Amino acid sequence: QVQLVESGGGLAQPGGSLRLSCAASGIIVSINNMNWFRQAPGKQRELVATITRLGRTIYADSVKGRFAISRDNAKNTVYLQMNSLAPEDTAVYYCNTYAAYDYWGQGTQVTVSS
Repeated sequence: QVQLVESGGGLAQPGGSLRLSCAASGIIVSINNMNWFRQAPGKQRELVATITRLGRTIYADSVKGRFAISRDNAKNTVYLQMNSLAPEDTAVYYCNTYAAYDYWGQGTQVTVSS
């Protein structure tokens, strides 16, 4: 059974940083494309970042240069380092992968506010 468990969300001030974690079980993150999505209130869920099984990273234009996706193969965990946070980054962040089925974590709330 595949499980994706996000953690690390919370309240940050504008310009601050947070690191999200996605602990995976039932799949191996190093051989799957892993994604971070986010959904703000009243908006559609959007793809934020991807790390491919080959280690290539892809970012939405809105987060390029501020966010970094990475993985720790030994811990089977994917991370999203978020720097220079802005109020518009406020959203629920979800970990996702497709492995014959679309798997989602439960989400972690990120709120950026002074």
